[in-house]
Amino acid sequence: RLFAHWEAVASTHRVSLPRDMAGPIAQMARHSQAREPVPYVSLSQHGKCDEAAYEERRYPAGKWACVTMGEPMYEQSISMSFMKLMRYICKENSVGCHLGMTIPVLNEIHLTKEGTELEREVLTAYYLPAAFQQNPPVPMDPEIHITERAPLRVITRVFYGMTTEETILREISLFWELLGSTDTVLRETYIVASYENPSVPQRRNEIWFICRA
Repeated sequence: RLFAHWEAVASTHRVSLPRDMAGPIAQMARHSQAREPVPYVSLSQHGKCDEAAYEERRYPAGKWACVTMGEPMYEQSISMSFMKLMRYICKENSVGCHLGMTIPVLNEIHLTKEGTELEREVLTAYYLPAAFQQNPPVPMDPEIHITERAPLRVITRVFYGMTTEETILREISLFWELLGSTDTVLRETYIVASYENPSVPQRRNEIWFICRA
């Protein structure tokens, strides 16, 4: 039943779910309560009418498992990448055991020069749990790369639901309206942070604007 549910979700992303994902899906469900947050420091919060409109945070340097995909649709790229990362997290690694889930999973996107659509290539990144930061297990999949990502300062804003190219472009536009004119953040690269797996309908996401160094 769980596999059928994920299969239905995958089809909405125009992706077919391979049978060998049944094991990782079952493992993820078993460990769903234990999710380690990626460490960060909150620098400031900006609200409107008692509601946090956006927050500035600093994330330390750390090791991430990354996959880059360039499928025709954004949803296809993140689905294919996340399936690869799930296999790595669940068993296909040099220690041969479940590594544990961390949140959020990051999807780094780039806008075209006109700023009207996304570039095809999307980098999906999973933060290695604290227990594996010093000595990351080696992925069996050659398309997964362990990368030390530099410290990052971001301005973040929450949104809910499915993440498609359309919803992301809308969220970027809304966030720019909120921030007004500023050159302290990048205009061509953004991050979509996902806090729940793709099978959760009203899942929590954030759009991250990256502060210039």
